[in-house]
Amino acid sequence: MSIVNVALKQNAYKIVVGQNILENLGKQVSSLKIGLDAVIITNPIIKKHYGKLVAASLTQKGFTVKFFEVPEGEKSKSAKMAFQLIEKVAQYDRLKRVFIVAMGGGVVGDLAGYVAAAYKRGIPYFQLPTTFLAQIDSAIGGKVGIDLPMGKNLVGAFYQPKVVFSDVASLATLSKRQIRNGLAEAIKYGIIYDKKLFDFIARHYESLLNHDLKALEKVVLSCSKIKAEVVVADEKETKGIRTILNFGHTVGHAIEAAGTYNDYQHGEAIALGMRVAADISYQLKLLSSENVLKINQLLSAVGLPEKIQKIRLADIMHKMQHDKKFQSGKNRFVLAEAIGKVSVVEGIDLKIIKQAIKAYMYSSRV
Repeated sequence: MSIVNVALKQNAYKIVVGQNILENLGKQVSSLKIGLDAVIITNPIIKKHYGKLVAASLTQKGFTVKFFEVPEGEKSKSAKMAFQLIEKVAQYDRLKRVFIVAMGGGVVGDLAGYVAAAYKRGIPYFQLPTTFLAQIDSAIGGKVGIDLPMGKNLVGAFYQPKVVFSDVASLATLSKRQIRNGLAEAIKYGIIYDKKLFDFIARHYESLLNHDLKALEKVVLSCSKIKAEVVVADEKETKGIRTILNFGHTVGHAIEAAGTYNDYQHGEAIALGMRVAADISYQLKLLSSENVLKINQLLSAVGLPEKIQKIRLADIMHKMQHDKKFQSGKNRFVLAEAIGKVSVVEGIDLKIIKQAIKAYMYSSRV
């Protein structure tokens, strides 16, 4: 078991990374003093896999446990679902000391975290990520929120968890598609911060896709350390430092929204967004053609999408206008200067953006 400290001045917490650590969850939670009554927000599939184990670990230490289930998929990150959950929590919360447990992937983590932030202006919660993508990225850093039809994560808050428990043993049940989704974000971390991580994934992607838990744990730990450093340096994204975590996300989120969250899963859309961002970086003479090729080759080797299908360029451009990173009418992109180094660039000519997106679209969808 490894510990990564998210050493914020206020609301500091730990990320616990290891294999088969859920059995000791109750003991760990007891030391947090966050309440007595656990409300676990999850989906039916995750509950089936881990519900009994997590509930037993908590009840053995004197906690009560209540499950609220949401359907699997991005569409659960809606205002309707959030307020349904808030009402359920309120109805349940009588003579209790309630805290929230976000048990699942990124959708559950963002949604449950938002419920915790909104109910009673904030109650304690912690993250129990069970997907690769959530363990390396979305469960860390306190960004919680829900989607609107106009775009992703347009309603939300910065609300830090009390702890993050990343049990990599849970990754053994994931499909290869889910591992690929996580690898997209892991490759992002390599591009923005750590060339050694990028090279490790390039050497071991087959082992990672085949659920090698030792290799997966190394990647989860590496990414957790990177995100912790970035979040501590710029918790609420006011200094421009945390923005680097959004490499590939400007176009990636637009692709997700334009496809009404049906055509691509998050990591798949982000992989396409990274291809576009690398192309823009090359057009602006920031990134060499050799490094563009390396990025594209690794994304392809992992099995992530190479071309945008079923979505029109106009729809992507329209959704991109709602991106939260845009300021004062200017677009803002995280662009690569090398593998391991990025910068934030404003006011990029729309012709360059469109050209880069077109380069990764099937011609019939342009």
